[in-house]
Amino acid sequence: MAKGDSKKPKAKVSAYAFFVQTCREEHKKKNTKVPANFVEGSKKCSEWWKTMSGKEKSKFDEMAKTDKVRYDLEMKDDGPAKEGKKKDPTAPKWPPSGFFLFCSEFCPKIKSTNPGISIGDVAKKLSEMWNNLSDNEKQPYSNKAVKLKKYEKNVADCKSKGKFDSANGPAKVARKKVEQEDEEEGEIEGEGAEDE
Repeated sequence: MAKGDSKKPKAKVSAYAFFVQTCREEHKKKNTKVPANFVEGSKKCSEWWKTMSGKEKSKFDEMAKTDKVRYDLEMKDDGPAKEGKKKDPTAPKWPPSGFFLFCSEFCPKIKSTNPGISIGDVAKKLSEMWNNLSDNEKQPYSNKAVKLKKYEKNVADCKSKGKFDSANGPAKVARKKVEQEDEEEGEIEGEGAEDE
């Protein structure tokens, strides 16, 4: 619910919070002219709470249990929690960037050469490798990412027109199509080299 919503139930209060509230009320009664210093008061309350016996704390525990019952009832009366905006599971996924395409290619290689490496260390290595690449070396990954974006858009268009096979999923279809084109381009370039 929105911040400051008057319909929202007041949050449940812990035993310690009830204790602090009691400390502040007692301070106000004793020192009507001197306002309580929040930091000093909090420190003193914390020290008192730590030195209190379980029997002394039980009064505040009961207050917290009672407040929890109140909170649970109010939450039940408040109705079901509003669910966030649900994402369409059939909606096309955003295609990966050039960096993520690079990572998907080199991640298995790093893991195989460094067994037992943590995920964080793999990510660091991949990031270092990517940053050390020249713009020319990054270009194939960026080009592939651009192609995937185009195919994602085409898949989304087809889907909106009802001409889409959802069994394969948009990301799979787009990625396979780009990979096929890359293979075809590689074959064509290879043939051209043989002719020379």
